[in-house]
Amino acid sequence: MRLPGPGGVLRAYVPRTEPVPRPAGGEPLVSRTVFAAAHVVADPFADRSPDGPAAVDWEATLAFRRHLWAHGLGVAEAMDTAQRGAGLDWTAAAELIRRSAAEARAVGAGPRGQAGGALLVCGAGTDQLNRPGASLAEVRAAYEEQLELVEEAGAQAVLMASRALAAAARGPEDYLEVYDGLLRQASAPVILHWLGPMFDPALTGYWGSTDLDEATGTLLQLIAARPEKVDGVKVSLLDAEREIGLRRRLPAGVRCYTGDDFHYPELIEGDRDGFSHALLGVFDPLGPLAAEAVRTLDAGDPPGFRALLEPTLDLARHLFQEPTRHYKTGVVLLAWLAGHQDHFTMVGGAQSARSLPHLARAYELADRLGLFPDPELAADRMARLLAVHGVEAR
Repeated sequence: MRLPGPGGVLRAYVPRTEPVPRPAGGEPLVSRTVFAAAHVVADPFADRSPDGPAAVDWEATLAFRRHLWAHGLGVAEAMDTAQRGAGLDWTAAAELIRRSAAEARAVGAGPRGQAGGALLVCGAGTDQLNRPGASLAEVRAAYEEQLELVEEAGAQAVLMASRALAAAARGPEDYLEVYDGLLRQASAPVILHWLGPMFDPALTGYWGSTDLDEATGTLLQLIAARPEKVDGVKVSLLDAEREIGLRRRLPAGVRCYTGDDFHYPELIEGDRDGFSHALLGVFDPLGPLAAEAVRTLDAGDPPGFRALLEPTLDLARHLFQEPTRHYKTGVVLLAWLAGHQDHFTMVGGAQSARSLPHLARAYELADRLGLFPDPELAADRMARLLAVHGVEAR
């Protein structure tokens, strides 16, 4: 196969011909709580404009969640991997939450004893405020509406970072006021989400300061006031040392969930002072391999864990290269190549967000890792994508 590289030069690549065997499933993960933030599958036949409401293929979307649950992973629903606020509007996100929660109940009891469902957390944010200039009271009301819906659906809530709050807040005290009110309202412990500006520039200065030490202090102050209402913190700053520093300062019983798609093997393995659990977008394409790695860690084999997971970093760092927020395009490409969906179409037309050489490199790295259950299908689909762009791949 000929793949396009930098400068428009075609280079030869010999695709894998045999799949890499992966365990079909197995026992629940024990030593770490691991969520894969899952993408949504667009409906390619819906006659919608890029700025129109999202059209979702519900069956294919839920089938992908069943795939993740079957390997023992939890699902983080309606998060940024699902194009939340970037093609997936609140109306569609609310429907996605309801459907995934019902699907989780149908799958069976989750590994943390979650009553009547597989392990599921769902994002609660403020994206129904699709206009500038919202007040703090409106931001809190929007959060409350979404938190209520998530809890009524029977899922655990992730309080997502809010663009509207970042715009309305005058300083740390406004963040503390809004979030403390939400924690008092929550009927069960929630996961707080610190999403860095590399994922969303509108979140610059979150927690009231562009000084990350000061922002960390505000977050810790919030947690210290109500630790019983905080299950954990998802940290998506792509800064391993800062995450480790925060992790060591969390109160007992409050988890750190790594959202660092650049350094996750070392953060999940941890050190003598602790480790991070995981809530990662990159575990969408890595699902079976990631589950196998964590089970290896469960078995007391850290070197085996590293041997499985560290080779995936080249792919992760490629998918999440700047502008990082467009990583979803590569994630959906790999789902199509792996046979989890029948097309490479995304809500809002986001399949066009990455260049052809970027997508070709993602295919090559994933194929080298043995991520595709059917390498011939993946190669055929990649060749067809190249042909649409005028490249005779073979």
